Amino acid sequence: MEILEYIEKTLFEMQDLQYRDFNSKLIPSVDKNKIIGVRTPELRKLAKETALRKDTDAFLSAVPHKYFEENQLHAFIISSLKNCDSVFEELERFLPFVDNWATCDQMNPKIFKKHLPELSDRIKIWIASGKTYTVRFGLNMLMTYFLDSEFKPEYLELAARIKSEEYYVNMMIAWFFATALAKQYSEAIIYIENHKLDGWVHNKTIQKAVESYRISAEQKTYLKTLKITKKDVR
Repeated sequence: MEILEYIEKTLFEMQDLQYRDFNSKLIPSVDKNKIIGVRTPELRKLAKETALRKDTDAFLSAVPHKYFEENQLHAFIISSLKNCDSVFEELERFLPFVDNWATCDQMNPKIFKKHLPELSDRIKIWIASGKTYTVRFGLNMLMTYFLDSEFKPEYLELAARIKSEEYYVNMMIAWFFATALAKQYSEAIIYIENHKLDGWVHNKTIQKAVESYRISAEQKTYLKTLKITKKDVR
C-alpha cells in the first residue's frame, strides 16, 4: 500500500469522534471537517513507524495535507530527524503550510541543541517572514533554546521588534517575554518598564508572568504595577 493511502487509512482506524469534537474547539483556525480525531500518543507512535519507511519522503513532499492529523504527523517526523541540514530543508518545505498553533508548537527538532549557531541565523529569517506560524515557530525556537546559557540581550530586541496584528504571533511574543522574565529578569524587565511592547502584548506578558511559578512573589507584585490601563494610553 502506498504511503499516502496507508497513512489516511490508519488515521481513520484510530479515529475518536468525541476527541475530535473536543479538539476542534481548541484549534479554531482549522475546519472541523479536516480534523479526524486521533490522540497525540497514537500520532507520535505512527510518526516513528512512518519515519522508518523507505517512502517517507513521498508523504513529506505531499503538502499541503488535507487533515490536521497529517500535519501533526509531519511535524513529529521532522522533529525526529537526526540531520540538521535535513531538518532545515524539511522545515522550509513544510512551514508555509502550517495553519494552526498546535502543529506549530509541537514541532521541536531535538537536533537543534547541537546546532545553535545555525539555528540562531535561521530564526532571524523565520521571524522576518511575515507568515503567522513561521514567525510563531521562530519565536518558539528562540524561547526554547536561547533564554538560558546561550542568552544574549539582543534576542529580546529581536522579539520586541516584531509588530503583528495576528493573535497567535502576539500571544507567542507575550509567552516569550514572560519566560524571559522568569529566566533573565534583569534584562527582560527593562522592556516592561519602558513599554517597549505593544499594549496588548505588554499586558498579556504581565498576566502570564504573574501566573508563573517561576516568578517570585515580589516580582509579581511589581509587575502588576506596570500594567497599562486605559488612562495610560495617550
